[in-house]
Amino acid sequence: MFRKATLILGIFATCSLLWFAVYNYRQAGPIAEENLRGLALTLSSAIENLAVNDPSFAGLTKFRTNDIAYFALLDRQGRFRFHSNPDLIGTSMPGSRHDAAPGFERSESRITLGTGEQAFLLTAPITVRGETLFLLLTLHTYRADAVVRSAKLNIAIMLALIAGGWLLSLGLFRYARREEQHQAELARKDNLARLGEMGALLAHEIRNPLAGIKGFAQVIAKKPQEPRNELFAQNIVTEAVRLETLVNDLLAYAAGDGFPRERFDLSELVDHVFSLLAPEASEREVIVSCRCTGSFLLSGSRDRLEQALLNLGKNALQATGAGGVLEVACASAGGEAQISIKDTGQGIEDADLARVFEPFFTTKARGTGLGLALCKKVIEEHGGTIKLESRVGQGTTVTLLLPCLAGDKEQT
Repeated sequence: MFRKATLILGIFATCSLLWFAVYNYRQAGPIAEENLRGLALTLSSAIENLAVNDPSFAGLTKFRTNDIAYFALLDRQGRFRFHSNPDLIGTSMPGSRHDAAPGFERSESRITLGTGEQAFLLTAPITVRGETLFLLLTLHTYRADAVVRSAKLNIAIMLALIAGGWLLSLGLFRYARREEQHQAELARKDNLARLGEMGALLAHEIRNPLAGIKGFAQVIAKKPQEPRNELFAQNIVTEAVRLETLVNDLLAYAAGDGFPRERFDLSELVDHVFSLLAPEASEREVIVSCRCTGSFLLSGSRDRLEQALLNLGKNALQATGAGGVLEVACASAGGEAQISIKDTGQGIEDADLARVFEPFFTTKARGTGLGLALCKKVIEEHGGTIKLESRVGQGTTVTLLLPCLAGDKEQT
């Protein structure tokens, strides 16, 4: 979608720049003509004033500007009464030379000089001492046509820039495509590596319970009436539950973000989760302190968040020895709900601390390594963050930050 929008924007910008350049070029011609016309009228007025004030036309011999190619005054017989080229004074104008202005009527036109240069010709009648003469004023067009040349140059530069821009964009696009393909290939290889790692782990984790189930079942099958078979049957159920837990964790971790959302009270959920953990805490002789200072409404999956909190609570209980303390606190933190789970367990080694949220990483002999990875995924699905701090021998603190619904947080 972004590429399509960028392409449309590029085409629009290109068309706009081309239209602007062509429009300027089309306006340059009329502007040059207006400049020539204004200059010709100004010079013709000056020549007429000089001719009227000095009928001998002596003053005209000194009248020169860089824009004038030549100028002349003709009488009705077609003879040059004055010419900027003194050699032509008194001669008749060749009809073939100025057929662009037959009849000596007032006119404006472009002509080609004998040198091949394009020039602007103005013919106009003027009255000198009661006699009507005709002014032929020919101007160089080089300076006036500078605006046309500039417009042509602008078009050429614009086309070059547009072509360069599109070539650069094409190069960047090709580079981006190659980079995306490269990243996709790296991601595919990484996924394959993770898949291999996961497959090896799953094979190991599943093989052990299956081996136990198979062995216990074989013993029961050979001697079904022995008293010890009851214990073996319990072991079969335990290993089956272990397999079921592994499969459920895998399914939960692989689940997408498209879960149904509902509004629920986070404080009530925290109280509920740690009431479920109370029997295990009592069995392990761990003191649990749960304190929530407020009511916080969240939008999300209550079940998935409950599963994440249960995992964190069980991890904390398993890490805490008899006589230890597990403190749970829920409070407001800048418009967010902050949940803190602190235990007095053995803590986590510094070398392992950076990897605790990686899938399948575990320091437990019978763990799957999906608990904390699943917790992190669930918290991030709800727009929150999770942070873990730990010191060996002093315990671990897990801090969760979850966004509350706007205007729905009630302080007590």
